[in-house]
Amino acid sequence: MKRRILPAFALFAVLAAPLAGAPARAAEPADREAGDGQAEAYEANSASRTFTGTFGGRSLRYTATVEEQVLKGDDGTPKAAIVTTAYVAEPRDPARPVTFLFNGGPGSGSVWLQMGAFGPQRVAIPSDARDDGAPPFPIVHNPDSILDVTDLVFIDPVGTGFSHTIGDTKGEEYWGVTKDAKSVAAVIRKWISDNGRWNSPKFLGGESYGTTRSAAVVHELEGGYNDVSLNGVILISAVLDFGAGAETQGAELGYITTLPTMAATALYHGKTTAPSVEGFVEEARQFAIGPYAAFLLKGQNADAAERAAVRAQLARFTGLSEDFLDRADLRVTSGRFYKELLRDRGLTVGRLDSRYTGVDYDNAGETPDNDPSFYGIDGGYAAAINHFMRETIGYRTDRDYVTIGNVGPWDWRLPGGRDTNAYLNVAPYLGKAMRENADMRILVAQGWYDFATPFFAAEYALTRTGFPQDRIEWQYYDSGHMMYIRDEDRRKLSDDVRAFIRAR
Repeated sequence: MKRRILPAFALFAVLAAPLAGAPARAAEPADREAGDGQAEAYEANSASRTFTGTFGGRSLRYTATVEEQVLKGDDGTPKAAIVTTAYVAEPRDPARPVTFLFNGGPGSGSVWLQMGAFGPQRVAIPSDARDDGAPPFPIVHNPDSILDVTDLVFIDPVGTGFSHTIGDTKGEEYWGVTKDAKSVAAVIRKWISDNGRWNSPKFLGGESYGTTRSAAVVHELEGGYNDVSLNGVILISAVLDFGAGAETQGAELGYITTLPTMAATALYHGKTTAPSVEGFVEEARQFAIGPYAAFLLKGQNADAAERAAVRAQLARFTGLSEDFLDRADLRVTSGRFYKELLRDRGLTVGRLDSRYTGVDYDNAGETPDNDPSFYGIDGGYAAAINHFMRETIGYRTDRDYVTIGNVGPWDWRLPGGRDTNAYLNVAPYLGKAMRENADMRILVAQGWYDFATPFFAAEYALTRTGFPQDRIEWQYYDSGHMMYIRDEDRRKLSDDVRAFIRAR
């Protein structure tokens, strides 16, 4: 597959000029984080500005607001300030859908979905898996924003973006699957109360660990009696069942669920041949859950003939030599695959997006020095979110915007005891919500070239017993974890999500 080299983008202003007579709201003084018993005096920081723009072919006026949502303890003491960035169409309509969005990590700010996919502005980094280089980065109007069909609220959990604890509160109080979900659910409840949106159609959307968070937040919103009912959940690059992708000694399922992604990657880089990626990954799926799964489950009881047959097919799908596969005992971890596939060319392939290639310090190791699909995009996104929030919206703070940060130690336990925590699987939260909410639907968006959250692992998690399959929609993209980086796939993702929201 040839990759087209796009011309350099010209840097130009912003998505739209601010409306006359709509200046930025005066921002609060930066970082009034209280301590020494003064947390009660905390004042939330905010900034707001009104714009016009055209999205999905529709011209509209909207207000962008960056503000701290202050969470309080049982005694009313402020404990954390979680920053939301809301885009609301004017005039305001309480019957209009609203979609709450976040990224993953855990530890990632919402910069990626906001400045890459759905926000009214985006950063225009190369679409063809090239490194984003150095500034200035083009920050452009994003006609693919879904603001034409839904208001948008991007959430940065504690320790990400500009969000932070207050006073003597420790981050560990919010760092964990359930702790994090409770805080995000609290922010959603607060936002819809403050903005009069309890009866609006509501959607939840997350990317990567953000899909894990989505399932846990759904449980917090719909798992009791004071429900915030949802119309739909958008899972972008889903990871729900962590056992499905675990690469630990003795765990065989991860080899099965990553094989179709290896096949797509080998085809993309010319290490194997097939008429289409769709057809080839379907062949890989059937081989993975058939002959390959049977071979793996037999362990050392598989005979020589079966081993030889599986090895030959595995070589065809992965593009790796039978000799290498034999030395790996027909079990190739993702890290080894990144390094080995293009070793003859002196290149590695990416984890988030295996279309990307990198050059290591030397060609001798068995795993890459770094992920070229992450260092190929990070500079542009960091510059874009800081410029947009600080300069375009006028949000004033001395804090650094945390794109990817340390939110550890993270508490991975779920309520339920030993058996619940044999391995982390939040997919049942979604199944329960769908069974108890007849109108809730799920859209799953997956890239062929994503090793961080392989598409076959997502399929495995959501096709177990207990999930109404007629309310789960699958969409696939010719890119990786962040499919919106590729121009064609950003437009497709936008159209897919827009249609999903309209079909409520």
